[in-house]
Amino acid sequence: MKFAVIGGTGLIGSQVVKNLNAAGHEAVPHSQSTGIDVISGRGLGEAVAGADVIVNLTNSPTFDEASPAFFRTSMDNLLAAAQKSGVGHFVILSIVGADQVPELDYYRAKVLQEDILAAGPVPYSIVRATQFMEFMDAVLSWTADGDTVRLPATPIQPIASKDVADAVAEVAVGTPLGGIRNIAGPEVFSLDELGRITLTHKGDDRTVVTDPTAGMFAVVKGDVLTDKDAHLAPTRYVDWLS
Repeated sequence: MKFAVIGGTGLIGSQVVKNLNAAGHEAVPHSQSTGIDVISGRGLGEAVAGADVIVNLTNSPTFDEASPAFFRTSMDNLLAAAQKSGVGHFVILSIVGADQVPELDYYRAKVLQEDILAAGPVPYSIVRATQFMEFMDAVLSWTADGDTVRLPATPIQPIASKDVADAVAEVAVGTPLGGIRNIAGPEVFSLDELGRITLTHKGDDRTVVTDPTAGMFAVVKGDVLTDKDAHLAPTRYVDWLS
């Protein structure tokens, strides 16, 4: 099979391309660096020509109120190119619980992306993943102040990017789901606990202070970013840290 992996040079995309090619398929990575622009539409027709499947892993350059416009325009352009080229399967990566956190612009934008795909003309699959283990350093940096890091006790079920890429590739080679598959890491932590584990492993002597108002995840209510009934990935957080 031939795959056009849009956003194929990023953290997840590069691993998806590697997985698909290793399995004997032809997966071609596309991104701004290869000459396509999902907003203007430049190069999209050529990128998806002859592809059996599009895997769209592009991301908004910002996580603020501008992100919905990015996903609307990029999806409209990609779906038009996919339909014109006769693509038979369109896959995107989204976020577990995104529809449960309307307070976050970016999560609303991801739900919009899902809705556009579901209403579109191409058979589709949506893979929803929990928070990436790779993002923990960024989360710590958002609320760091001197010797302390403030984090809420939001339940988090971290997943390794390798496991995300494996799941996306698996779905991409299969029959379109016409719906959503949730994937998650094998363990649930509170975010403040995860911060302490991370700093201890790194030999970082900063203190994590539990603060229900700190950072982006403070607006999350309950355990909506976790899913114990999801397809569970094998990599545990402490093993990933090692």
